[in-house]
Amino acid sequence: MKIEKRQQDDVTVVIIEGVIKLGESARLFSDYLKELIEGGTGSVLIDMTAIDYVDSTGLGELVGYLQRFEGQGRRLALLRPQSRILNLLKVTQLDKVFQIFTDDRKAIETLKG
Repeated sequence: MKIEKRQQDDVTVVIIEGVIKLGESARLFSDYLKELIEGGTGSVLIDMTAIDYVDSTGLGELVGYLQRFEGQGRRLALLRPQSRILNLLKVTQLDKVFQIFTDDRKAIETLKG
């Protein structure tokens, strides 16, 4: 898994490539989000365009960190999940929990406001 970030206005855009599943990738993903929580700045947009697979561990990490961000009055949203992952979010009804965007400009405008 590869993780990069860029700052746009008060929103941190996290670009992830690869898979998020039980083991090293989930731990790396969790550690990265933990650093963002501890950094204490603005909202976070996770660009899921290049994520090939997410298992239940990865979904659990997303939900857990969503709650932590909200506990700090911050937001965590998802950008362009692939259709297979979007279907998984719908089946688990997490599409009702997360803000999911297809346009990065609209996502950033919404998150910074």
